[in-house]
Amino acid sequence: MKNKQKKPRRRRLDVNVEELDQIVDRAKQAPLSEADYAKLKTALHALIERLLGPPNTEKLAAVFADDKTRASPAAEGAPGHGRNGTQAFSGARKVSLSHQQLASGERCPDCGQGKVYAQKEPKALLRIVGQAPLAATIYELQRLRCNACGQVFTAQEPEGVGPEKYDETAAAMIAQLKYGSGVPFKRLERMEELMGVPLPAATQWEVVAEAAELIKPALDELIREAAQGEVLHNDDTSMRVLRLEREPSDQRTGVFTSGIVATGAGRKIALYFTGRQHAGENLAEVLKQRAATRDAPIQMCDAASRNVPKLSEGVEILVANCLAHGRRQFVEVAQSFPQECRYVLEALGRVYYHDAQARRQGLSAPERLRFHQQHSAPVMEELHGWLQTQLAQKKTEPNSALGKAINYMLRHWRGLTVFLRQPGTPIDNNICEQVLKRAVLHRKNALFYRTLNGAGVGDLFMSLIHSCELGGVNSFHYLTELQRHAPQMAANPSQWMPWNYRETLERSAAL
Repeated sequence: MKNKQKKPRRRRLDVNVEELDQIVDRAKQAPLSEADYAKLKTALHALIERLLGPPNTEKLAAVFADDKTRASPAAEGAPGHGRNGTQAFSGARKVSLSHQQLASGERCPDCGQGKVYAQKEPKALLRIVGQAPLAATIYELQRLRCNACGQVFTAQEPEGVGPEKYDETAAAMIAQLKYGSGVPFKRLERMEELMGVPLPAATQWEVVAEAAELIKPALDELIREAAQGEVLHNDDTSMRVLRLEREPSDQRTGVFTSGIVATGAGRKIALYFTGRQHAGENLAEVLKQRAATRDAPIQMCDAASRNVPKLSEGVEILVANCLAHGRRQFVEVAQSFPQECRYVLEALGRVYYHDAQARRQGLSAPERLRFHQQHSAPVMEELHGWLQTQLAQKKTEPNSALGKAINYMLRHWRGLTVFLRQPGTPIDNNICEQVLKRAVLHRKNALFYRTLNGAGVGDLFMSLIHSCELGGVNSFHYLTELQRHAPQMAANPSQWMPWNYRETLERSAAL
């Protein structure tokens, strides 16, 4: 008979406020007895759990919530004040002001002996103002009419106004709010209406849909570039499309948004695909554009079969599995099996510590591999032996929740340890899960896409916006410039990627 995993039951404690008061009063006179200590501690933990709720993190200290796993003060670091320095405001407009009375090289007015010279770093004053996400300007052009012939003469419109009612910045801002920050069209409509700029949700959709058609070549090129990546992460999450026509032979009922993150050559690219296909099928479509001369890429995913692509003949891929997914199996049963799970989580914690060290030291892929082989391989070998022993010596029931967690690790051990054999292999799929949170945010706020075409527009903007985010690029500026230079971009999209479009703009301005 299989043992079903049960929810950890909170220890029942019969206690009242008067009894707790008596325990505290007795503590003034003498040390607490074991019974009083246990009762007071249990009551305190029950109160804290009621106030704070269950932990929302998988960190070891939160899973077990005791002193043994609490970080030392030195490791935690000094708390910050939550503010950013002026260097963090990369999108701020900069105004340079010279000294009103002095110039570099002039005599010092204070001592009269030395000369003053400009400092390398000027004094910075940061001033922040509020403004509506979308602002409107009405140009009232005077009209004059002849009382004899009836001819009407209208004032000329200002230079630079342009023929379009909605310019490139409007489309970029709507897309940024909707697909970058998860603000639904209806919510933006209400906010703009309160600010005196009514912009119906239907109009917002028309603006972004027209812009998406204009900049689609950039997404096509981004997909081609992603196909050349050295490491390809993928996963998917459920999504809802209201009007989705299916083929009569299609037996699937689910709709998904797949996230693919490609890394390599110092770049990170995020791609989104919404529809009936799973993450593995979408990855297979992307890999069709991979150059035949390139080596087989590394695929990082969890162990779900739907994440593995079915590749055409001659195409190879090295599949690595996510260590964080294996770890999560033990986090979920830690309250029921604290001793065993603590051992596993602490062992995996050492592996993550070694990976963080390699990252801080800036090791190359081969150097990182040797570092893990030296420090993490013994830890993983010891853990593997422990997992096998738990089942072989019947210390753990195979059908229990802990047994299932152990079986998961052993069944996928080769995929979980690729980082010990192949240079450049990540240890988890966390970057893809973080990217998918953007799709989850959209699902949470907007609830659904109306049509598959609408989902395609969302995928386009999310791919461009979050690729910019991964590369530290201003996505609002990028979307604006793509629209302004749409013909040039369509002719040569490889020069208009998030990592090189500024250089292209500089070259165009120099001509």
